[in-house]
Amino acid sequence: MAMEAYRSGDDFVVHFDLPGVDPETIELDVERNVLNVRAERRVPVPEGAEMIVAERPTGSFTRQLLLGDTLDTERIDASYDARVLTLRIPVAEQAKPRRIQITGGDSGRRQISG
Repeated sequence: MAMEAYRSGDDFVVHFDLPGVDPETIELDVERNVLNVRAERRVPVPEGAEMIVAERPTGSFTRQLLLGDTLDTERIDASYDARVLTLRIPVAEQAKPRRIQITGGDSGRRQISG
């Protein structure tokens, strides 16, 4: 199961190539920080036909991804289009960069004593 993964803005995006896979056979689950992807490609030959050449792999395929703690696994969005399964996993709010305001004493001066 070929895969690409990248970060785009506030999302972690993963693409899985699944040509010839019926979307009904795709299963996704997350346990702790492990994402499991399962899919099945069935033999497309009608019953009673004689197979002459069989070079495309068939059967069940599984892929696991270890997701970091910085991702919000409760809000994974999955879509299947043009034989590609796409997952969008938002970066958790607490993991996003944020600006920290610095406040000072009188007129912004600080005195350091030692």
